[in-house]
Amino acid sequence: MNLTHNQRWEISGIILSGGKSKRMGEDKAFIRIGEKPIIETITDLFQKLFKETLIVTDRKDSYLYLRLGVYEDISPDQGALGGLYTGLFRSNFFHSFAVACDMPSLNAGVINYLCQEAEGYDVVVPRTEDGFQPLHALYSKRCLEPIQSVLMEKKTRIVDFYPLVRVRVVEAREFLSIDPEMQSFVNINTPEELNRLEKRNAIT
Repeated sequence: MNLTHNQRWEISGIILSGGKSKRMGEDKAFIRIGEKPIIETITDLFQKLFKETLIVTDRKDSYLYLRLGVYEDISPDQGALGGLYTGLFRSNFFHSFAVACDMPSLNAGVINYLCQEAEGYDVVVPRTEDGFQPLHALYSKRCLEPIQSVLMEKKTRIVDFYPLVRVRVVEAREFLSIDPEMQSFVNINTPEELNRLEKRNAIT
């Protein structure tokens, strides 16, 4: 898979924003880090990288101002896997890159590296010392039926359908030079995590 002439991938960028944000106490997507809410930082990056950006959420009205495709879950209450299914179903391209709405430090270089590995695979997923990073991964539309089959078994973890498709596991050492501190995979789930990130940004 190659970049198009205007340097954007013929890929859909999917942002999953269906969590309840209970630990944070407010909608994580709209937490401001620097000058923008996290959701705008992600959508700005995705619009530079991909031909299409869409959001899957149960709070549709909150995101309409972004003027992007905003969709509610086809089958509600099925966790991140249900959200991924909706995003893949609604996307206009064969491949999609999916992230969570609370990832403020996405790295274009890492994303480009993963997209370059798509040929011959249904999933391209990084693996760090914390394990698979399924919400920083590339998926093809061939994943739709396998996802549907595991959802019917009441499974809602994204990795539950991996055994049913062709998976390219990208080990951390492969992109360590691009993102040596692994900031790409930072999620903001609690006020404490937000404070740590703000302190780190102030130092750097």
